[in-house]
Amino acid sequence: MSNRIARSAAALALVTLAVAGTAGAQTQTINFSVAAINQLALSGNTVTLNIVSAAAGSNPTQATDNASTWAVTTNQSGAKISASLNSDMPSGLTLQVSLGAPAGASSVGAVTLSSASADLVTGVSQVAASGLAMNYTLDATPAAGVTSGTRTVTYTITGGT
Repeated sequence: MSNRIARSAAALALVTLAVAGTAGAQTQTINFSVAAINQLALSGNTVTLNIVSAAAGSNPTQATDNASTWAVTTNQSGAKISASLNSDMPSGLTLQVSLGAPAGASSVGAVTLSSASADLVTGVSQVAASGLAMNYTLDATPAAGVTSGTRTVTYTITGGT
């Protein structure tokens, strides 16, 4: 009889374990977030523009560079890309830049750069794009004389919601 009681107690223990395993479900709360991301990058660090010729009776022949590209990643809507120079160009010289726009955004076209910030691309929304066009143009009038110098262009991504 004690054998039968022992087997009954073992069976009851198995039933108790099985019930406890199914009734012991647990939950866990997961908190998550994605921060605002606005990143841009430029290929290369230096662009050299040299004006070296002119047709008689005309302004010097402009210098251009389209070897650089840019990239952008933003998870916001309505961001814009702007640029400014660390100081204005000397008299008689004009530096312009135009940026190709990623899908869904709009390029302003060629913009004359100065120390004041100017918009280049608007409506940049939730996109990751690379290899976008970047074109520089340096124009001179005879008033520029013989000169050389360096300017730093600062590109900024702002806005977005």
